Amino acid sequence: MKPMKITIISPNKTLMEGIRRVLLEDNPQRTFYLFEGSLDKAVNIINLINKESPDVVILDESGVEAKDLAALEQVCMQYPSTGFIMLNETVSQEFLISALRIGVKDVLKLPLVNEELLRAVHRVESKSNYAAATKQGKVLVFTSGKGGSGATFLACNLAYTLAATHSDIKVALLDLNLQFGDAALFLSDHIPPNTLADVASNIARLDSSFLASSMVQILPNFGVLAAPEDAERAVEVKPQHVDTLIKLAKRQYDYVILDIGRTLNSSSLKALDHADNIFLVLQQTLPFIRDSKRLIKILLSLGYPKAKINLLINRCEKASDIDVRDVEATLEMKVYERIPNSYATVSASVNQGVPIMKIARHDPVNKSLEGIAEKLTQIPGAKESGWLSKLFN
Repeated sequence: MKPMKITIISPNKTLMEGIRRVLLEDNPQRTFYLFEGSLDKAVNIINLINKESPDVVILDESGVEAKDLAALEQVCMQYPSTGFIMLNETVSQEFLISALRIGVKDVLKLPLVNEELLRAVHRVESKSNYAAATKQGKVLVFTSGKGGSGATFLACNLAYTLAATHSDIKVALLDLNLQFGDAALFLSDHIPPNTLADVASNIARLDSSFLASSMVQILPNFGVLAAPEDAERAVEVKPQHVDTLIKLAKRQYDYVILDIGRTLNSSSLKALDHADNIFLVLQQTLPFIRDSKRLIKILLSLGYPKAKINLLINRCEKASDIDVRDVEATLEMKVYERIPNSYATVSASVNQGVPIMKIARHDPVNKSLEGIAEKLTQIPGAKESGWLSKLFN
């Protein structure tokens, strides 16, 4: 197990020193940072966490009630890889549930019992080390052979659907469309704290906390790293930056969704190297089919296996002049999913910068996205058991 960085925050210096002594005796390799303050200095806490990147934060908030946890919720959302342990004089059932709901890992009652403190820290440490050793999130790349396919809309809304329908998984959307990326606008009107260019220019200090703090946090388990704001800064993002970023994201998130646009360059190829699935978005028109055929040919010539390429037909209509079977015959592969045409609802979602799930949960487009999310999260080999096998199991 790697030695952990532990930050202790409390207005009580004696308590902080006591906690540090107990945890240091338990493991002399641990590193400690002591910060005299409380939850009302949330900005200072955020700055401290961003600077030190602790694995565990022990926060003494004596007397804080459940209704006062809003500030801490923002910190937990911004730093999902940090384990927060709260100390409080009264630990009611209501307070415990509220704290765990916003992302706190444990709540301990004051005065502190050393054995309980050690058990709580061990739990956070073991989960952190296990996740670091075993986690390899799936990488889903969205691209298209022609502009206007709706690939960005589908990437953004699939990412949201995955996170919204599966609260136990973490999702990251990285906008690698360096020249014209606007994925963040499809989901939120918040100004990104950092962009991909900012991360690239500080790649030496990239870690889980820096990555999380650079994202627009859409849901507690879903963040978006925005593309550079202008084309001039796009040149700061190099293929090695993309490679480092994706490798870290795969360790921190269950699903890493990449929107690479339709330009194949050294950076987008580096993204494709990590892909578990390549979603090629097209529509039922001859130009889309022609350009998709060209793109598939290029991908295959570059060594990307055909089994990884999944066709998504967007704005699919049964009455189209070109049938889905014609698309499959021309491109020589089956369509993974048909996204129906729901122009008014999709336009409302795009114009308002709100996921389609929040606007029209029962819209056919959202239902298709939920179907894709279900396919992706299905355990391989898992099938509905018959009554006989259920009986013996």
